[in-house]
Amino acid sequence: MKPAGIIGIILIILGIAALAYRGIPYTEQHRADLGPIKLTANEERTFPVPPILGIALIAGGVVLVVTSARKL
Repeated sequence: MKPAGIIGIILIILGIAALAYRGIPYTEQHRADLGPIKLTANEERTFPVPPILGIALIAGGVVLVVTSARKL
């Protein structure tokens, strides 16, 4: 398989994952030192991934797979 076809398949997989998860979770940690007292707080957040990005990844992957499969 040509490299463009492999990249296309990877883009399709990433697009499906982007549509399935709809966001990337991460933990934000806050620290404060107040003399001998040390405070730590963890906050769970999600970086939103727009559905149009997943659709664009899938479409780009399909285009790469189709164009790499054509014989010139």
